Amino acid sequence: MRLAFMGTPDFAVPALQALHAAGHEIVVVYTQPPRPAGRGKKERPSPVHVAAQELGIAVRTPLSLRRDTAEHDHFTALRLDAAVVAAYGLILPVAMLDSPVHGCLNIHASLLPRWRGAAPIQAAILAGDRESGVTIMQMDAGLDTGAMLCEGRVALTPRTTATSLHDDLAAMGARLVVETLLTIPPPRPQPEEGVTYAARLTREDGRLLWDRPADMLDRQVRAMTPWPGTFTLLAGETIKIGAVTMDPTPTTAAPGTIVDDRLLVACGNGTTLRITRLQRPGRGMMEADAFLRGQTVPTGTRFDLPQP
Repeated sequence: MRLAFMGTPDFAVPALQALHAAGHEIVVVYTQPPRPAGRGKKERPSPVHVAAQELGIAVRTPLSLRRDTAEHDHFTALRLDAAVVAAYGLILPVAMLDSPVHGCLNIHASLLPRWRGAAPIQAAILAGDRESGVTIMQMDAGLDTGAMLCEGRVALTPRTTATSLHDDLAAMGARLVVETLLTIPPPRPQPEEGVTYAARLTREDGRLLWDRPADMLDRQVRAMTPWPGTFTLLAGETIKIGAVTMDPTPTTAAPGTIVDDRLLVACGNGTTLRITRLQRPGRGMMEADAFLRGQTVPTGTRFDLPQP
């Protein structure tokens, strides 16, 4: 097929590579413009941009598409069979959605209609869902409301992290979109029941509130790592938490209190959670044992709780 590909982050790269390897004619890749990154704030192209250049595919990086009629006309002139969209990050106007013969197909990292929106991977883990997956959907003007073409499922375990689920779903999406384009199946409307939304994440979503139960905090750490990352305060210093493990030890200590010499922390409802990886400002992420060799954290120390 004659395709356009539209995507930006690492999640979209396997799909672009798989479509190219399958022999599709990808005439253009749309991705978000290079952004300042790193300490030097040098502009860095997106992962999809880099992958497209390696494959020798033309790249376009418009800042917006909503009112750019010249871009709409350019897109229409490509005479596409379909466009494949994966975490592009820009809203496509109806003029572009309707231009390809088979429309625009989106690789969405959830089992629609659950977790429409910007952060479905993190939302599924945070909510304690038993499974997640990928839906290939035909895009319309709504927010992830289009008809479904196919889906794949994966079980979530108590150790699933945002990183591991991201990688699993990126590979699954690449496979499913190639299969879908072989014989585009009849679209099925999304169910009206079971709709949920995954809002865009902010840094504040990573703040650990120790009066929550340990299982909820465990899910938060697994869902929010690596971004926005989870954090707490120790003597006014921001400490990033990279990993934790559930612990069966009950406690009557106040939430946020360290109750042994190996960073076992009291949580809500008398539950506890052990910190296994953490990071001080200006240092690298390290195992808890290494952290404790460089800093004593006495039993009874309490992580600071945010002021009401």
